[in-house]
Amino acid sequence: MHGGSNIERQADVVVAGAGIAGVSTAFHLAAGFGVGRVVICDPRPPLTLTSDKSTECYRNWWPGPGSAMVDLMNRSIDLLETWADENDNLFHLSRRGYLYVTAEPNRLAAMEQEAREISALGAGELRVHRGASDDPAYQEAAPDGFKEAARGADLFTDGNALRRQFPYLSANAVGGLHARRAGWFSAQQLGTWLLDRARSAGAELVADSVVAVDTADGRLRSVRLASGASIRTAHFVNAAGPLVGEVGTMTGVDLPVFSEVHRKISFADSRSALPRSAPVLIWNDGQNIDWASEEREGLLADPELAFLVEKLGAGAHCRPEGSDEAATVLGLWEYHKDVRFPTFPIPEDRLYPEIVLRGLATMVPSIGGYLEKLPQPYIDGGYYTKTRENRPLIGPAGPEGSVVVGALSGYGVMAAAAAGELGATHVTGGSLPDYARWFAPGRYEDPEYLELLEQMTDSGQI
Repeated sequence: MHGGSNIERQADVVVAGAGIAGVSTAFHLAAGFGVGRVVICDPRPPLTLTSDKSTECYRNWWPGPGSAMVDLMNRSIDLLETWADENDNLFHLSRRGYLYVTAEPNRLAAMEQEAREISALGAGELRVHRGASDDPAYQEAAPDGFKEAARGADLFTDGNALRRQFPYLSANAVGGLHARRAGWFSAQQLGTWLLDRARSAGAELVADSVVAVDTADGRLRSVRLASGASIRTAHFVNAAGPLVGEVGTMTGVDLPVFSEVHRKISFADSRSALPRSAPVLIWNDGQNIDWASEEREGLLADPELAFLVEKLGAGAHCRPEGSDEAATVLGLWEYHKDVRFPTFPIPEDRLYPEIVLRGLATMVPSIGGYLEKLPQPYIDGGYYTKTRENRPLIGPAGPEGSVVVGALSGYGVMAAAAAGELGATHVTGGSLPDYARWFAPGRYEDPEYLELLEQMTDSGQI
């Protein structure tokens, strides 16, 4: 786009988007690389569009092919741990892990094979527990903190061995995988700390939205804002979260992204159905909901709901939140793909709370007690804005000086530390890590990456 006038100010870098990705990028630019004038533009308060809708979890357990996702997440977790040491764990980084559970015996061999592959990519040692006397020792996760926690993963191929550690799981569970370099933290407190550090280093937050990007001779020249103001700059970062594609068109780029609605419920755990010590729990199997005959007939009579009587996808998951005195459960299950252009607030799904509770009760039967009288849940959510293979776009895109940090799908909170660092490194021309090439938008023109794409069967998405 050409044109633009009334240039009112200058900046070294303009960042579009004050979500966790944009804030992290600004932090690395200003506080890490010493870039003098960084301006973050967002019409909304920071960390409020989708960054505050997250379950705030993280993990380094990601499938291949290649180690790029494991490498990115390991780097991100390294940064989180470093920052937690610096600020006395202000954002409550914990290491309870992710526990993937199955009731299908024929899946155990495949789970073990995949676990060995992910372990070999750099996710850590795999320990297999088969219910035998010579099983390796199992290290229980501490309720809080991350120091001296186990790494790698523990695979249980015996249901009784699994329930000895997690007795609240369904008697139908025959095994599970406990990924250990994983847990959760307060994304809001982390984001606020990063933003404060960035602003202390000179970054500025402007409550305005980018509406146009001006170029000259193929180079970035300025950014225009909705207020009519313009900022002359040689560098622009598109970190617009679910709006990354829309902002990308301003730089003349059609980013290969789409968005899925993902919802979340939280409810008071008045029945103490989920122990406070539980990790993130994921039911790794598809399942059929046991509807009453009248309910089933009603669903079949509605073309938009008839799919609910069929086998629904895997991935119902939950975790505990809050103290013993204010115990809450966070629950999620995207049982169908709801792909659409991002609009806010997100579309309603009146059946979502009940269906999630039914799905979770398959894994943790005590949660089924809430089906007698549904609790009053809080429902929120956002969009997983993603590429087809569910890997991020981080690198140059558009005119010279323009970089994207986006398509972070459902893992923006866990990846933001390293994604922001990588985006800032692209801006400043620093030395890039080996994994950078596999996230650059130009990867789709790389024959080696296209070959990898053909091998991708598991996006790692929950």
